[in-house]
Amino acid sequence: MNPYKVIIRPVDTEKTRFQGSELGQYTFEVTRRANKIEVKRAIETIFDADVVAVNIINVPAKASSRRGRRRIVRRPGWKKAIVTLSAGQRLDVFEGA
Repeated sequence: MNPYKVIIRPVDTEKTRFQGSELGQYTFEVTRRANKIEVKRAIETIFDADVVAVNIINVPAKASSRRGRRRIVRRPGWKKAIVTLSAGQRLDVFEGA
């Protein structure tokens, strides 16, 4: 699979920024069909970094707030990958944000 189609976007929260600066872990939203090997290859080719480990989490769908009468909007589920880099490496994903 094309590495640019495996990685959808980086996830930017306070927790992921802490993980990136302190632990060397970065979080990305990936396609639903991606596995750990494909995510590792995609990160290594796109960012030219050495990946030590990849953890994948299936984030379940959520029911959002009501809109109108008895109508509940449902947000779809997605897949999240937490990528751990080797010591001393960094990704400039959030540089300038």
